[in-house]
Parts: sequence; structure tokens; C-alpha cells
Amino acid sequence: MGVTEKVAQAVGRAPMIALLGNPNCGKTALFNRLTGARQKVANYAGVTIERKEGQFVSPAGNQFRVLDLPGAYSLSAHTPDEEITRDVVAGLRAGEGAPDLVVCVVDATNLRLNLRLVLEVQRLGLPMILCLNMVDVAKKRGIEIDADKLAQELRMTVVETVAVQGGGEKSLLRALDELGPLAPAAARPLAAIDAVSVEDTQREVRRILAVVAKNMHATDTRSEKIDSVVLHPVVGPAILAVLMFLIFQAVFSWAEAPMDMIEGAVGAFGGIVKEHMADGVLRSLLVEGIIAGVGGVLVFLPQILILFFFILVLEDCGYLPRAAFLLDRLMGGVGLSGRAFIPLLSSFACAIPGVMAARTIQNPRDRLVTIMIAPLMTCSARLPVYALVIAAFIPDRQVWGLFNLQGLVLFTLYFAGIFSAMGVAWFMKRSLGGKRKQPLMLELPSYHWPNLRNLAIGLWERAKIFLTRVGTLILSLMVILWALSSFPGAPEGATHPPIWYSFAGMIGRGLEFVFAPIGFNWQICIALVPGLAAREVAVGALGTVYALAQSGDDVASALAPMIASTWSMATALSLLAWYVFAPQCIATLSVVRRETGHTRYALLMAGYMFTLAYTASFLTYHIARLLGA
Repeated sequence: MGVTEKVAQAVGRAPMIALLGNPNCGKTALFNRLTGARQKVANYAGVTIERKEGQFVSPAGNQFRVLDLPGAYSLSAHTPDEEITRDVVAGLRAGEGAPDLVVCVVDATNLRLNLRLVLEVQRLGLPMILCLNMVDVAKKRGIEIDADKLAQELRMTVVETVAVQGGGEKSLLRALDELGPLAPAAARPLAAIDAVSVEDTQREVRRILAVVAKNMHATDTRSEKIDSVVLHPVVGPAILAVLMFLIFQAVFSWAEAPMDMIEGAVGAFGGIVKEHMADGVLRSLLVEGIIAGVGGVLVFLPQILILFFFILVLEDCGYLPRAAFLLDRLMGGVGLSGRAFIPLLSSFACAIPGVMAARTIQNPRDRLVTIMIAPLMTCSARLPVYALVIAAFIPDRQVWGLFNLQGLVLFTLYFAGIFSAMGVAWFMKRSLGGKRKQPLMLELPSYHWPNLRNLAIGLWERAKIFLTRVGTLILSLMVILWALSSFPGAPEGATHPPIWYSFAGMIGRGLEFVFAPIGFNWQICIALVPGLAAREVAVGALGTVYALAQSGDDVASALAPMIASTWSMATALSLLAWYVFAPQCIATLSVVRRETGHTRYALLMAGYMFTLAYTASFLTYHIARLLGA
């Protein structure tokens, strides 16, 4: 391709490459290797399934767009994820068109399972490249695959890649440059997929393997030895419990220093702004509204990243499917399939992807129950609230010389959400009927060391999502809350802080009548309202409310000491209990409505969670008072 053609391609429409493959084949690792941080994550139009798109430039200067499709075992779709993959590949998604090139990524250690999808895509007649990934692992196991013979049998380009290693994608880049210009692809009829029966497809897979591969049945003895311990019926659950416990200890212990740095920087910035601006509405907006509110949420970024670091490590090394296997019996006891584990685990990040992931559950009752209990998993938006209250009221000291007391409390709160979810599932099992338990079938990938590049990209994506929320939704809510908290202002001879007479103060005092029995004051009531949009906003809202409720130098003081001096221990414990069951944010309720197809399930979720939250807070508050808190 000449220089003029390359420039025209870069300026015009870059070809779209679709990365396609089975789950756990290294497809996303290859996507990260190609695109680095040049990627964007959204949802497919009309459905809540993640769409990850990026771009890259090849060594020859050609520009490409690349789409990481949801993992699929077949184009004869059985789940919504597979339906999306099938429709994108066939060019049936409205406004998207077919990809210009399909790169099928296969696991070299598991070709027997992976090649069925390759043969199905081949029938659509799209330009294709086969990526024989994980060839390094295959060679260590003694598996021999002749890539040239495989290319002859499949009549397509075959390249070897090691997506987790630097430079492991170079053979794919060379193959892309050798293709030359790609003509825009047209939609393909789905009838071609089913033109050959599954039995004939599997027979063709076996024939190809007999020609191109040797020792395909070699097993990963290292993974088998680890599994003999990790999946032990007694030792396995104990290891899982210890891992979870250590993660929550680290969330507090490791995050202390960076949190102090962020808090100090926010305080210093607020002080500088206050010092160099004249007293007035604009200074109040910047210092008490934006800096106090947004800074109060931003300080918890280290804890969120530490939590996600551990989740990404466990996912990347292959442990999470084992955890699902270990918990299958426990979940079956409350009427859930082990398939519910992955959606519930996703809910620890956010209830929205957890509700979305329930689409993979075929049984309608199991799917509905999983959706209804997913928000009881402690999402990352609760973490800032937990961290604030725990830091203010729970001493930072060692227990038995080994454990951090604050980490123990956080661990307890997370498991309170899990146990309550199991209780609700048990109740729904008996209410909705259907006691038959579906067996859990999961592919257990081989263990391997987490890839640092993938970890870094995953953490960067999480930080970007959090900072985007801070800079958009949370910032907007803080400005609105500041306006409600600042106007109409205090009258002449006022005896209370100005916020008492504001619109927010009126709302807070009105709600206080409802929440006083569980120990909430009017300041907490104000913070609950914007918390309906996003739970972590409650921390920023408290920062704004208490900043405006103080005077003089107290405005710049940290939020934790403020609430420690104005709340009782019973109120603090009541608020923690509230957030274990806190009614869902509006975004989650809207997704529940979309996924279930009925508004009544969203209303039912909001109603039962409010009831649980109020009851738990009422009991906690009054028991704590009886015990002298």
C-alpha cells in the first residue's frame, strides 16, 4: 500500500476488525495488547451488554478499529451474549454493519472446543484470520500443532500469538499489513450457520485435529495439583474465606497513605481558593460546594482501586471459576444455580453489570431471583460511605496482634450483604416455586500468572469510570445540592446556620420525621436524597452539608472528625446497617425494568430493600442505645 493510500485510509473509514473467540481464549488480552488505553467501553444499542471498541496503527502505518466481541462457544446462540456476537458478525445489528475482517482467537491447548466456532464463522464467507493463541502454554504441555497444515485445512491465514507477552501480537500485525485494503463487508444470512449439522461440524473438527495436532490430550499437571488443594471440599472454602478476609484488610491498610495525600491536597486546594477569593456566592460554590463535595468522594479512589486490583488478579489467574464451583453447593441450598455466582460477583463492582450478567441464566425463575438479589452484594459505591463512617467511629487498632479492627468491620459488612442475599433468595425460592437445581457446568481455565499490562489497563478503566462519574454526575449533583443548601439564605437575626433555612434544610427536616426513629439527623436525610442517583454521592453531600453548617475555620476541616463529634455511635452503626440494604440507585432500577420487562419488579426491588434497610437500621440503632452506644 502506498503512502497516499495509507493517509486516505487513516483519514477516512478505518477497517473494523472483530475479535471473536470462546471465553478464556485470551481474546481480551489480545485486544488490550493491540489497543492499550486507546479503547472505549459502552453498551450495545438497546441492550445492556458491554461493547468494547478500540483502535491501533500497524507497523506499516495502517489504521484499524477493533471490536472485542462477547465470548461465545457457537453462533447458534443460546444466551443474549452469543446473540450479540452472532448478529455483529453477520452484520445484522442496525447501524453497525458486518465487520470487514474477523480474527478468530483460539486457545491452542483446547482446539477441540474452539474450532467449532471457527468453522461456523467460515460458513458466513467473511475475510478471516485465525489466531492460534497460548502457543507457549501448549508447547510446555507437549502439544504440537502444525500452523501451516492448519492454514491449509482451513483455507485461511493462521498466525501464532502469545497475547500476555510483550510483542506477542506481532505476527497478527504482520498478517494484517499483508492483507492490503479491505473492502467493506455486507450482511451475511444466518442460514449458512446451520447449513451443516453440529455432528458433522464436530466430525470435521476431529478430522482436522488428526492432521495438524499431536498430544492434544496432554493435561496441565500443575493446574491439577493446585486444584487438588483449592477445590478440596474442606480446604477450598477455607482458602476462599481467608482470601476474602485478607482483601478487606488490605483495602484499609494499603489505602491509608494515598488517602491521606489526596485529603491533604484537596484541603490545601480549598484553602488556597478561599484565601485568594473574596467572600461571596462564587467562593461558597467552589469551596463548600464543589471542593468539599467532590473531594469528599475522590478521597476514596485508592480503596476502590485496591479492591478491584484483587478482583482482577483473581480473575486473570483463573481462580474465579473455582470460587464459583466451591460456592455452588451453598447457593443450591437457597435455590440458586451455581451460574448465579458470576452475576453476583459482578455486583461487587456495580449492581448494573450483575443484573446484566444474569442474562446467561436460562431458567427464568433463577434469573429473576438473581436479578432481585444482585443489589444486596456490596457494590463499590457503598465503599466510600463505609470507609467514612468506619474511619470516624471505629478505632484504627490491631485485634489479636494480627488484624486491623476497621478491616474486620468492613469484612463483616460485606458478608452481611451476602448472607442477606442468600436469605432473600431462600424466601423467593419458596414464594416463586421451582425447586429443581440446575447442575453447574463451567470451563476451568489453566492457572497462570496475572499479566501486569492487563491489570494496569483494567485498573485504569476503573479509575477512568470513577473519575468520569466524579467529574460529571457527582459534580452536577454537588452543584445542585449546594444551590439547594445555600438559598434562600438565613433571615435577619437567625440563630441557626444558613443551611437550616435553605431548601435543602427544609427537605432534611421534613424527612427527619420519617428517619428519626432510626437515629438519622436532618443532615443525613439531606444526603440520602442525591444518594438515590449514586450511592457514593452521599459522602460528597455530607461534605457539602457539614461545610455549609460550620463557620469560620471549621469549614476546611475533614468530614470524619465532624461527624465523629456530632453523631452518636448508635447513629453511625444505624447508617452502616442502612447501607447494607440501601434502596437501589435510579440507574440500577431502570436496568432491572429493562431486563425483566416489567416496572413492577423494579418497584418490588426498591420496596423490599427500603423495608429491609429501615428494619435493620431501627433494630441496630435501638439495640446499640440499649448497650450504651
